[in-house]
Amino acid sequence: MSDLGIEAMDVEPVSSTTTPQVTEEPNLEEEEEPCNDLKELLESAQDETSSTTTSRRIEILSSILLESQNRYGSKASSIKEQSVYALAKAYCNAEEYDEVVNLLTGSICQGFFDNVTKAKCAKVVRGVLEAVCTLSPDQFEMQAQICRNIIQWAKSSKRTFLRQRVEAKLASILFSLDQYSPALNAINQLLVELKKLDDKQLLVETHLVESKIHHGLRNIPKAKSALTASRTAANAIYVSPSLQSQIDSMSGVLHCEESDYETAHSYFLEAFEQLDQVDEKERAMKSLKYMMLCRILHSLGQSLKLSAAVKGGGGGNFDGTSIPTNKKKKGDLDITNIVSAKQGMKYTGTDIEAMKAIVSAASKRSLKEFEATTQKYANELQDDILIKHHLHILHQQLLESNLIRIIEPYSCVETVYVARMIELPLHVVEKKLSQMILDGKCKGILDQGKGQLIVYEENKSDLAMEKGLHVIENMDKVVTSLFESSRALRTMMM
Repeated sequence: MSDLGIEAMDVEPVSSTTTPQVTEEPNLEEEEEPCNDLKELLESAQDETSSTTTSRRIEILSSILLESQNRYGSKASSIKEQSVYALAKAYCNAEEYDEVVNLLTGSICQGFFDNVTKAKCAKVVRGVLEAVCTLSPDQFEMQAQICRNIIQWAKSSKRTFLRQRVEAKLASILFSLDQYSPALNAINQLLVELKKLDDKQLLVETHLVESKIHHGLRNIPKAKSALTASRTAANAIYVSPSLQSQIDSMSGVLHCEESDYETAHSYFLEAFEQLDQVDEKERAMKSLKYMMLCRILHSLGQSLKLSAAVKGGGGGNFDGTSIPTNKKKKGDLDITNIVSAKQGMKYTGTDIEAMKAIVSAASKRSLKEFEATTQKYANELQDDILIKHHLHILHQQLLESNLIRIIEPYSCVETVYVARMIELPLHVVEKKLSQMILDGKCKGILDQGKGQLIVYEENKSDLAMEKGLHVIENMDKVVTSLFESSRALRTMMM
């Protein structure tokens, strides 16, 4: 069901006894109203080539909406609708966010909203809200206040469907502000109403926001449950490519959290292809970065499994900074053929350069290069929660791998030497070695008095002892069975 159709349900039904002539004649008269003066004012305000200042444009657009003749025919309503959009844009460009907040619920638009249908009113309100969010994407506080004003106005006007859609938008904005608890409370109250109305389209969007909120709270099981509910509702209706890409992207995020990087990569690929088709470059770039991240994490995991078995006498480089990469081996990092050559040209930029630099550092197992890359491309790598979280995991994996490679040939090694070889502060190395010992990844003890790490040799399991214990276990089963049989015979004899 379209948004327009939903809002049309708020219109009171027209009596069946009303004749067609009575309803059509006023519309014909309204269409014949002279609106040339309003049209000229709108064109002058929208003319970007003129020297008209922003404040003057705001005055012109306000005069169109507050004109004294009160013309609300089809042509006049269309002109005033465009004026509302243009006025919201002008306020955003002038950074007059207080005026943007009061635009829809103030006196400027009151006359227009009172003289148009509820469906048209809802369309304009949602259009202005989306335009403001697009023009001022970082002004979340202002967006939230606009939503609260609209919700209050919708409640007083009894516009239920408009209120529900704006409440869903408010929950999404609160999530962007990291206000997870208020966002979750708003979502839970809204879902109770939506399930009664069975509004599939809004259910898909609301469950998707719920999944994002639970993911932000690190509650992965509930995030998966909410995403499943969103997918179930989406199967019953047509979902736009933009919304479907959000669902696929969220699926990839949750699989990435569970370290299922191959499945996550496939979901991000689906989202990327859909966004690339509708030419949403910014969101497509985000999906492309996630694809590269999944390929890095998966390939590195395979490489570390192979390199963990390397011994000191195998000719490898144990300086903790690099591994010879002259020949490509199984498990080496590979992010080639992620996108076609045409797409590669389209999405070139600092974001892709940052991910390629991470690939280079991870391939060399170079912590120094890895940290330098994260500092150089801080905006591209640290602003995104998913990339930041998994790059931290990747950093810890590289640190553990390099420490194991350095200490592997020794039974006793000075921690100062380890810190010098890996080029990290001593306290960081000691803390990490302590953590690895506690986690069972390194067998040994830290002698802080001498500043040494004593590595224990891995004791091979005693096969004779294991087989002896296995024989004793089997004998215990045999004796127990004999006792049960003798008890049964004694019972029969009695």
